[in-house]
Amino acid sequence: MPRTNTIRIAPAPVETDLQRVQALLRKQREFFDGGHTLDLNFRKERLRDLQQAIRQHEQELFDAMYTDFHKPEMEAYATEVGFVELELKLTLKNLKNWAKPQRVKESLINFPSRSYIHSDPYGIALIIGPWNYPFQLLLNPLIGAMAAGNCAIVKPSELTPHTSEVVAKMIQNNFDDSYVATVQGGVSTTQHLLQQRFDYIFFTGSTQVGKIVMKAAAEHLTPVTLELGGKSPAIVAQDADLSLAARRIAWGKFLNAGQTCVAPDYLLVHEQVKEELIQLISQYIQNFYGEDPQQSPDYARIVNGRHFNRLSSFLKDGIVRAGGSTDASSRYIAPTLLDQVTWQHPIMQEEIFGPILPVLTFTSLDEAIDMVRQHEKPLALYFFSSDEQKKEQILKHTYFGGGCINDTISHLINPNLPFGGVGHSGMGSYHGQSSFDLFSQQKSVLHRGTWLDLPLRYPPYGNRLPMLRKLFKWL
Repeated sequence: MPRTNTIRIAPAPVETDLQRVQALLRKQREFFDGGHTLDLNFRKERLRDLQQAIRQHEQELFDAMYTDFHKPEMEAYATEVGFVELELKLTLKNLKNWAKPQRVKESLINFPSRSYIHSDPYGIALIIGPWNYPFQLLLNPLIGAMAAGNCAIVKPSELTPHTSEVVAKMIQNNFDDSYVATVQGGVSTTQHLLQQRFDYIFFTGSTQVGKIVMKAAAEHLTPVTLELGGKSPAIVAQDADLSLAARRIAWGKFLNAGQTCVAPDYLLVHEQVKEELIQLISQYIQNFYGEDPQQSPDYARIVNGRHFNRLSSFLKDGIVRAGGSTDASSRYIAPTLLDQVTWQHPIMQEEIFGPILPVLTFTSLDEAIDMVRQHEKPLALYFFSSDEQKKEQILKHTYFGGGCINDTISHLINPNLPFGGVGHSGMGSYHGQSSFDLFSQQKSVLHRGTWLDLPLRYPPYGNRLPMLRKLFKWL
C-alpha cells in the first residue's frame, strides 16, 4: 500500500534577496582568507559534523523525498543517503593522504632539486544541485569542496522543495554560513548567484542550462565542472545473456521512474533478438512492480506537471509494447517500452529523463557504433555481450563519460572510478579522490638546492648552444 505518513513542510521562499547572496559571499571570503579551512583537523571535524547531521535527519530526508516525488525508501537510501555516507566514510579515511604534498620525479637539468605538487583550495565554491537526486547530487560535491578546504554556497533545486528545505535546515543547524550556506530560490536566484564571482562552480543539470552556467562563469574566468546528460544507449548484442540484460536494463531504466542522468535512454538491440528481449523486459517490469505499477510502493513519480506533460507527449511516438498508461493527478507514467521508433521522432531529439524506453535495432555492431557516433557523446553507455572482441570494439570506437559492460548504472557505485561526462554530456569528473582533486588547485613547487649553480644558463651565452643540445639529448 502507498505510504500515508508524508512530511508536511512549507515550501521555501521563491526568491532569495540579491543582497543576502552578496553578504554571504563577503562573509565566506573573510572566513576563507582567515585560513581556517587550511587545517586538516578542521576539515575532518566539519565532515564528521555533516556525517552526524545526515544520520539525525535520515527519516526526514526519506519523508521529504517521498513527498516530492514518491521516491521509495530503498531507493532514497541506496542512491541518496547511503551513497553520501559511503563518500564521507571514504573521504575521512583518506583525506590526510590525499592532502599531503605529492613528490614527483625530478629532471636532471634542475639538479640538485626536489619537486612537489601541493593541493590548495580554490576558495569559495558554488554548488548548484538538480532535482532528480536532490540530496546526493548536492551533498557529494559539497564533500569534495569541504575536504579540499573550500567554503561553499549550495543551491538546492526548487523543484523538490521538501527535500531542499530539510537540506537547508540540516546545513543551517550544523554550519556557520560563513563556511557553508544554503541559498534557496528559483531561476532569478540562480541568476543572482551566477552574477557573482566565485572561485569554482559545480553544476549538475541539463545541457541547456549548463551552457548558461559556463557562459556566466566565463565572465569571471571561473573554473567549472558541468555534470550534464544526454542520450545514453544500452546496446544488446546477439550473443548477450538476454535474461540478465533484460533484468539489469529494466532496473537501471526504471529506477527513480527513469529520472536518472545515466539511465539507459534508448535500447539498441540486434534485430534477431529484439522480440525476445522486449518480452523479457516486459516480464521483469511486472516482476519488479506488479501487474499495476501505480499501486507499487517501489515505483516513483514524475517530479512535476511540466515534466509529466512533456513525457506523456512522447507516448505518441512509435508503438507501445509495455506500459503506456498515465495518471496526471498523481504524475504517474507506467514503465513503458516503445517500439518502431526512429531518430526523427521527438523522443529521440532530447534526453528522455523518464520511464519510457524506445527500442531501436541494428544488424551489425558497426552499424550500432555508427548510430551512437552520429550523435553527441553520451554521459553513459552500456553494452551487453559475451564476446571479448565485441566489447573491445565498443570501448575503442565509442566515446562516452563512463559506463558498464553487462550492467547499467553500477559504475557510479565505485568511488575509485571518476564520474563525469564528455562534450555535451559534461566536463570534469568527481567521486572519491577525484572529488578532492577537482576542488583543489594543483600548485607545482620546485625546491632548488643552493650548493651547486652551473653557469650554463646565464648570459653571456657565447658558444654554449652545442653543449646545451648535447645535454638535452642526454636527458
